Amino acid sequence: MKTTQLGQTGPEVSRIALGCMSFAGFYGPTNRDETFACLDAAKDAGINFLDTAEIYGTGLSETLIGDYQRETGHKFHIATKGGIVIGGKRGDTDNSEPYLRRSLEESLKRLQTDHVALYYIHRRDWSIPVEAVAETLAGFQKEGLIGQFGFSEIAPSTLRRASKVAPVGAVQNEYSLWTRYPELGLIQACAELGTTFVPFCPLARGMLADSFPDPQDFTETDFRKNTPRFTEPNFSANCAWIEGFQAIARDKNVATSALALAWVLAQDDRMVPIPGTRSAAHLEEWADASDIELTAADMDAIARALPPGFAHGDRYSDAQIVGIERYC
Repeated sequence: MKTTQLGQTGPEVSRIALGCMSFAGFYGPTNRDETFACLDAAKDAGINFLDTAEIYGTGLSETLIGDYQRETGHKFHIATKGGIVIGGKRGDTDNSEPYLRRSLEESLKRLQTDHVALYYIHRRDWSIPVEAVAETLAGFQKEGLIGQFGFSEIAPSTLRRASKVAPVGAVQNEYSLWTRYPELGLIQACAELGTTFVPFCPLARGMLADSFPDPQDFTETDFRKNTPRFTEPNFSANCAWIEGFQAIARDKNVATSALALAWVLAQDDRMVPIPGTRSAAHLEEWADASDIELTAADMDAIARALPPGFAHGDRYSDAQIVGIERYC
């Protein structure tokens, strides 16, 4: 597994990290044994960086990671997130110092540690200037509670404002072959400022795989159930496009998911995508993606198969997009 530095001053982390939202059942039921097996597979693959959040299962994902580390003695670099009001109305956020401190302290307890490598603001609180939030997070750094801080789903302008207060270690936004908007300024701003760009959902919530998920199997708690790209007629149209990309993967004798990750990694050698899964078997399909070398011909073929903007439907419903900073 190749590595890169996290932010300007952080540790060397694996080029591929593991997103741990699925540990809390966002894409269907899971259990402790399945989660531990997935973490075992991540460790064996050389993945040393995990991404979680307090809101994932109201702390369940963090708790499972903490239990795993205690019981196995293996330590990962961990990023977690706060700032969304648990138990509040959809879109409720609080980025005040007292709220973030309490959230961070509770996350550390569940993770059974006194420090995390990275702490994100999960969603902006529009009532507080981002400069003030950056000052709060820089204070947590000075106390040794966090290594670096970052933001999720923000605009390039917000990143630049925060960076004037203190270096921002990472920004996490959705980015994949079917979600390309970070190319319109955010990726460039991260490179300019020495901020690690962390693409989430680089496998398009399971669509960039050898077989497609079946929306009829989605449970009521599955995040994709009401997402426009997974409802008809959009879903069938998206499948038709992605079949061409699957054919390229077959020709290269690699998993579709591994090829999709290799494409993301090829965009910038500092990017750290965080594909999410609760399945050790699924993880093993794409764990070696950092070793896949894509030629200019490969990139051209991929661009023809999945050109920017091919996806039918928005990435979020109107209800799901609340709190996300849009800039284009």
